[in-house]
Amino acid sequence: MMRTALIGAAMLAATAVFAETLAAETDCLRGDKRASLEGETILVVLAHPDDELVIAPALAAAARRGALVRILYATSGDAGPGVSDFEPGEALGQARRAEARCAGDALGAEVRFLEGIGDGTLTDRPRADGSPARRFLDLFPIIALETMPDTIVTWGPDGGYGHGDHRMVSALVTEALQSLEPDERPDLLYPILVNAPLPAQLAEQGWLASAPDLASVRLAYDAADLAAADAAAQCHATQFDEGTRALIVPGFHAAVWKGEVSFRKGL
Repeated sequence: MMRTALIGAAMLAATAVFAETLAAETDCLRGDKRASLEGETILVVLAHPDDELVIAPALAAAARRGALVRILYATSGDAGPGVSDFEPGEALGQARRAEARCAGDALGAEVRFLEGIGDGTLTDRPRADGSPARRFLDLFPIIALETMPDTIVTWGPDGGYGHGDHRMVSALVTEALQSLEPDERPDLLYPILVNAPLPAQLAEQGWLASAPDLASVRLAYDAADLAAADAAAQCHATQFDEGTRALIVPGFHAAVWKGEVSFRKGL
């Protein structure tokens, strides 16, 4: 879940001049590292609703440029009330599913969920029969690979900031793909943060900057994509209060993305 980690970055940008920063930084994109993923089918595999926010402008940009973007969530986020009055459980899960669909609409992405995997459970007994991890491996190929995407995007091995569900989704997606033959295997990309040094708040929460040379894909976004990302952030009302929702995207734009979202190859 992105809630705690995003708040720190968002607060950094309370005084950022949004439009001026975007214009200045978009002019500085590095030529051969840019990519639009035009015409591709992109599957984004994440653990919880709101995880998409860390790459939201890239998803909006890809959809705007003609890609078919799908987001598959492993869980409904039913254990994370965030700032809401919900208790953990089915009602919260339903609310967060609705928030995810709202965010998908804002980004131009289709949204789908795996069934029967509880939020926060993917690290439980991963080798055991019937475990959440085993269920993921049973369901993922059926749902995700029934129409093979060109590219799959998921959390990297670090899980963004070390979240156990994020790490497990990364490992399980990679496991499912690495046995495929080369002509059947989609490209696998992990989002990375390359604009070091990271803000102190993010570093304290476990986020790490990656070496810039690993950024094999850097997807530029424009003001419309950033606005779509901001609209997606507004959907997650159970996780962030109104003031924080207003700062999430400007904060990441100013402190982390700086005009492009970076990815490295997973396979």
